Amino acid sequence: MSHAIVIGAGMVGLATAWHLQERGVEVTVIDRTGVAAGSSWGNAGWLTPGMAMPLADPSIWTYGPGALIDPDAPLAVPLRVDPKLWSFLLRFAAHGTHRAWDRTMAALTPIDEVALDAYDEITGAGVDAWTREGPFVVGFEKEKQSAPFLQELRDVARHGQHVPVDRLADPRELVPQLSEKVTCVYRLDGQRFLEPGPFVEALGRAVAARGAQLRMPATVTEITPGPRPAVTLADGERIEADHVVVATGAWLPALAGQFGVRVQVQAGRGYSFSVAPEQPVRYPVYFPAERIACTPYQGRFRIAGTMEFRSPDESAQPRRIEAIVKASRRLLDGMDLDRRQDEWVGSRPVTPDGLPLIGATRAPDVFVAGGHGMWGIVLGPATGRFLAERIVTGRTAPEIAPFDPLR
Repeated sequence: MSHAIVIGAGMVGLATAWHLQERGVEVTVIDRTGVAAGSSWGNAGWLTPGMAMPLADPSIWTYGPGALIDPDAPLAVPLRVDPKLWSFLLRFAAHGTHRAWDRTMAALTPIDEVALDAYDEITGAGVDAWTREGPFVVGFEKEKQSAPFLQELRDVARHGQHVPVDRLADPRELVPQLSEKVTCVYRLDGQRFLEPGPFVEALGRAVAARGAQLRMPATVTEITPGPRPAVTLADGERIEADHVVVATGAWLPALAGQFGVRVQVQAGRGYSFSVAPEQPVRYPVYFPAERIACTPYQGRFRIAGTMEFRSPDESAQPRRIEAIVKASRRLLDGMDLDRRQDEWVGSRPVTPDGLPLIGATRAPDVFVAGGHGMWGIVLGPATGRFLAERIVTGRTAPEIAPFDPLR
C-alpha cells in the first residue's frame, strides 16, 4: 500500500486525503494548528457553483481605485510599501478584462458543474454532515444596483451553467429581516449551503476513522524531493512517503515555491461574526453591492464579508468588522449586532488569474492543491477527487487541466 502525506487539514486537504483513501492509499494529514483551523472555518459556507466565477472583472478599474481610499469599502488594501503585494495587485488587475474573465470562466465551468455531485459522493459514503438547499436571497437597496449581478449570472449561463434567478414581488417574502431599505430582491435557486466548520470536522473524523494518522499541531518546515519524498517537522522529525500534497491555502508558496510553482498566491482575507436574530433566518442572504454574505449557522446568523489583501499572518483589523456591522445595520432588522460572537478573520488563497493550483510540481510525487480564492469550500471535494486520480493513475482529468501549478 502506498503512503501519502497531506499537508493542510482544511476542506481541500481533507477531501484529497479522503479520495486517496478511496483509492487504497494510506494517509497522514499534518496541520500546524488543527482541522478546519484556517479559512475553512469562518467562511459563509456557500456551495454556489453558479457564483464560482473570476474575482477580477472589468469593474475593478472603476471600483478598485475608490476602494483604496474608502476605509469602509469591501475591498481593502493597506497603503504601504510592499513590492510583492503591489506586484500581485498589478497582475490581478491585468485580468480585469472581458476577454480574461471569459477565459477564466471557461476554465472554471467544468469543475463548477461537478461540485455538488462531489459533495453528494462524500456524504453518501459516510461523512456525517449535511448540505442544505437554498434558495439564496439576493438583496439591493436600488434596482439599478442589481444590473451587474444579473449580468454576471447571464455570463455564467453563457458558459454553460444553469442558474435560476427570479425577482420576488414581496422583498421580505423569504427573509422578513431585510430592512425597508432593501427594495429589490431576487431568489437564486440550484445552490446549497452548509455549516463549514462542523462539515470539515466531520470530514476529518471520517478520514481518521478510515485509518489516517492526523498529526496536529505540527509544522512542516521542509519538503525533500527524492525517490521517496520526505517532510521535516519543526521538531526535526523526518517522515517519508510515496506522495506529498501541499494544501496549505494562503501559505502554499512557502513549501511549493522550490518545486517550480511560481504563480503568486496572495491572502485575500475575509472576516465574519455571528449574531442572534430575533426570529430564525431560514435562508442565506447576499448583498452584492456591499459584498456581504450571510448564512444560518447553528441557530444564529453568520455575517461575512471583505476582501482584504494583507499577509495571512497579520493580526485582525477591527475596522473591517466595523465596516461589515455598519452596512448590516442598514440592510438588516431584528439582529443584535452589538452582541457579536465568533469574530474571525481567515485567509483565502487568491491567484492573479483567478484559477486554482491543482496538480503535479517539478518534483516527482510532490503535488499542490490550493489557490481557490473564495471557492475552496465549494470546489474542495471535486478538487480532492481529481487530484487523487492524478496521484494514483497519472491521468489529469480535463476538469483540472487548466489549473496546472507550473503554468
